[in-house]
Amino acid sequence: MKASELRPGMGVVFEGKLCICSKSVHVTPGNLRAFVQAKLRGVKDGVMFEKRLRATEDIEQAFLDRRQMQYLYADAHGLVLMDTESFDQTTVPKDMVEDAVKYLKPDTKVDALLHDGNVVSIELPNVVELTVTETTPQPKGATATNQMKDATLETGLNTRVPPFIEVGEVVRISTETGEYLSKAK
Repeated sequence: MKASELRPGMGVVFEGKLCICSKSVHVTPGNLRAFVQAKLRGVKDGVMFEKRLRATEDIEQAFLDRRQMQYLYADAHGLVLMDTESFDQTTVPKDMVEDAVKYLKPDTKVDALLHDGNVVSIELPNVVELTVTETTPQPKGATATNQMKDATLETGLNTRVPPFIEVGEVVRISTETGEYLSKAK
């Protein structure tokens, strides 16, 4: 596959070792050739590194098994996931999932990527619904359309929401950007 097709969560073989893409940005500077700035994590050693690739460069994609799992809880060792088919439980180290834990509440379904039977990465749903636990009240007379205020959600995620959102309301949040999308229905 071409480097421009690289997306977060994909498995690739880079310099002979299996890596998971954490972040991928396709950059097209003015009069220069396009390139991809990729942040990769080695599966065996967990080391993160950044690599700049030509957009047309061929990279080897690693084929990983995808299995739906359910997030149960987090403990000192990591996140505990349960396979929805076999009901086997697996603990995934927190450093492997980075900030994903801020989007997860118990019983959330995630796609786990497995290599040789071991979870190497998880993919979150595109949108999650979380309850607002802390925010400032709406100021009187604030009618500007693009005003936003800080809010803390039930998982500890901090984001910005419109002024009409109050404590206890459920909001939809993008897991890609961490931004408010809408009120939950």
